[in-house]
Amino acid sequence: MANEPVSAAFKLYCLSVMTLVAATYTVALRYTRTISSGDLYFSTTAVCTTEVIKLILSLGMLARETGSPSRLKNSLVEHVFQSPKELLKLSVPSVVYAVQNNMAFLALSNLDAAVYQVTYQLKIPCTALCMVFMLNRSLSRMQWFSVLMLCAGVTLVQWKPAEATKVQIEQNPFLGFVAIAIAVICSGFAGVYFEKVLKSSDTSLWVRNIQMYISGIAVTLFGVCVTDGANVMEKGFFFGYTPWVCFVVFLASVGGLYTSVVVKYTDNIMKGFSAAAAIVISTVASVLLFGLQITVTFASGAMMVCVSIYLYGLPKQEAAKLPQYNADDTEVKQKLITV
Repeated sequence: MANEPVSAAFKLYCLSVMTLVAATYTVALRYTRTISSGDLYFSTTAVCTTEVIKLILSLGMLARETGSPSRLKNSLVEHVFQSPKELLKLSVPSVVYAVQNNMAFLALSNLDAAVYQVTYQLKIPCTALCMVFMLNRSLSRMQWFSVLMLCAGVTLVQWKPAEATKVQIEQNPFLGFVAIAIAVICSGFAGVYFEKVLKSSDTSLWVRNIQMYISGIAVTLFGVCVTDGANVMEKGFFFGYTPWVCFVVFLASVGGLYTSVVVKYTDNIMKGFSAAAAIVISTVASVLLFGLQITVTFASGAMMVCVSIYLYGLPKQEAAKLPQYNADDTEVKQKLITV
């Protein structure tokens, strides 16, 4: 997937949208789980609803790609209804992503949005390691150095987590960190697995998304029944939903799809700036909304994470001063290391 020539203004637009989606989703989710008024909604239903919306959006994109209802029908019959093995294959990332999304709710119920945003960048080394073992990719010395720097920065952030004075509910920072750890492992594995499936055939990205979201709906519905089944039967599937909760579901639904489309127009340096900017925005929002108290260890760790993200995204010939350019490696990382 080569980058198409586009204007600097459009690249800036892509960067701005990716940054705002990442930061706003984290802060809004934290708000709905901690200080939002009203009854607390069931996070499992939010994850399930997100999968349904993603399926609908992917169907719309496939309809646009095929160009006619008849070709859309033929594509669905061929790749969905007559391909149970492919559905089973895509059920693997569906299960993993379902766990990841539920862990995000658990983490943001116990950690501040800024702490979460910094710690979640551990998805970069997790994805890198999965690429090495599953796709036989190699990392430059600078990338290994940036991975170690990122881990050190996260360690500083978690050494003495910043506290939010306006959040009165009981929280368990250790549980939140464990939830993030599970989420980043899931993110790394599922992203690389999905990339491997995409490269194994010429099947459309939107067809693959539809296959994955069908399995995702089944998996998340099972999660609703197991975790909150009795409460959902008593209070309703959409119990506790407010405009803010709907906004979180909307961001989760369109954010990933939008990022997967526009990432072709950006490079790793831009995504590095996007992730760093999202950390800054989340920190400022946490100070204003949740009364986050910035500590020296948090500020130092966050700075190290931002620098390491930038270093990791440098093209290999810049990082290692090599005359050759490995476009395939950069392409893979562009697809996998997304916000």
